[in-house]
Amino acid sequence: MIIALATPSGAGAIAVIRISGTNVIHFVNPFFKSIRPKDLTQQKSHTIHLGHIVDGNRTLDETLVSIFKGPNSYTGEDVVEISCHGSPYIQQQLIQLFLRNGCRMADAGEFTLRAFLNGKLDLSQAEAVADLIASENEASHQIAMQQMRGGFSNEIKKLRDELLNFASLIELELDFAEEDVEFADRAQFKDLLFRIRKVLKGLIDSFAVGNVIKNGIPVAIVGEPNVGKSTLLNALLNEERAIVSEIAGTTRDTIEDEISIGGIGFRFIDTAGIRDTQDVVESIGIKRTFEKMKQAQVVVYLLDASSAGSKQSSFEGVITEIGKIRNKYPQKPLILVGNKVDRLSEMQRNIQDVTLNAIEGATFQALSAKTGEGVEALKTQLLEFVNTGALRNNETIVSNTRHYNALLKALEEVEKVQLGMDDEISGDLLAIDIRQALYHFGEITGEITSDDLLGNIFANFCIGK
Repeated sequence: MIIALATPSGAGAIAVIRISGTNVIHFVNPFFKSIRPKDLTQQKSHTIHLGHIVDGNRTLDETLVSIFKGPNSYTGEDVVEISCHGSPYIQQQLIQLFLRNGCRMADAGEFTLRAFLNGKLDLSQAEAVADLIASENEASHQIAMQQMRGGFSNEIKKLRDELLNFASLIELELDFAEEDVEFADRAQFKDLLFRIRKVLKGLIDSFAVGNVIKNGIPVAIVGEPNVGKSTLLNALLNEERAIVSEIAGTTRDTIEDEISIGGIGFRFIDTAGIRDTQDVVESIGIKRTFEKMKQAQVVVYLLDASSAGSKQSSFEGVITEIGKIRNKYPQKPLILVGNKVDRLSEMQRNIQDVTLNAIEGATFQALSAKTGEGVEALKTQLLEFVNTGALRNNETIVSNTRHYNALLKALEEVEKVQLGMDDEISGDLLAIDIRQALYHFGEITGEITSDDLLGNIFANFCIGK
């Protein structure tokens, strides 16, 4: 029997302690004194009972005890959940009581591991549980829910079953090699391989979207000192996150914070202004600016629109800087932002819009971080860099790196089978590549596992889940 606190540690209104194992309801029953005399072992599954947890003559707490009888429980075993008052002292007293009498502390993710081992979830669904707990925005929540409901698993299982059926026919042919008969229709098999390859490529391509949705999109805000980078960060976050000053070089280090735009997580990084300086600390900050620019998936280059005509911030200088960034990071989306447009006349704004919109390699957006004008338009532009079409259409999106790697290997083996079919290789060699493809499909759903694999996956879970 395993036990763990299923709610976050610390003081709160209530806490939930979860216990799972064989005959766990019989185990808890002697320590539970119902308000209306009840024997927990005689109660129906999925019921809740009010009473006290006692240690001999000592009452530890008034609690609600929920019972779930296997196999109709989360783990597939008997499960008891005790809702107690949220005092850390009470939580520890209850847990220690059951530890002294035969329970042990659950390992990280052990409840979900037991659910997997008892056939309540396949491996990809179990991993989605951890993703659901970690989801911090609408999009990552939607992907995790879709995978936990088995959308991804069902797609993979269907492909694996069809491939397994043909593999069985190929293997059967090997038993009748002397008769020179074909049980597997080669034309149908080629059609199946074509369909499998198409689905696999679609799932693999979806990882580009799934990965950024799951982990958030880092956006570096860069530019010369005193152009309003910190003010823009504060405007995007709608809070005073960074210190704002008229003194150039105020930001000496990177400042990061995350918000959700259209259900997608964006992590904004305010960086030190780029300029030649003899200040040692500021130089370190500028070095980190270039490091963050390299790590970012989108770069926002900020300029002071109100002084764009001066020698220091001329259009020619902006074009040169944009060219440097484009040459160094040709694949990185770049947004050129003209800040402080509230200081410009209508004519000045029109001239600037025409000039900066003409710069190749960047998308231009005019705004005022101080007044908030154009900030929402910038957020909309950022969202356009994420292909949310698949998400809106409720298509299967891969966000797990392990699944992505297994899909790549499965595709490689399927392509080998296709090549073998075209070259008309013998059935025994064909069967080897088919088995390898089936192996990688099975890795995703957990039909093929190892102790090391399970250990790596469930070690990332929180204790109590």
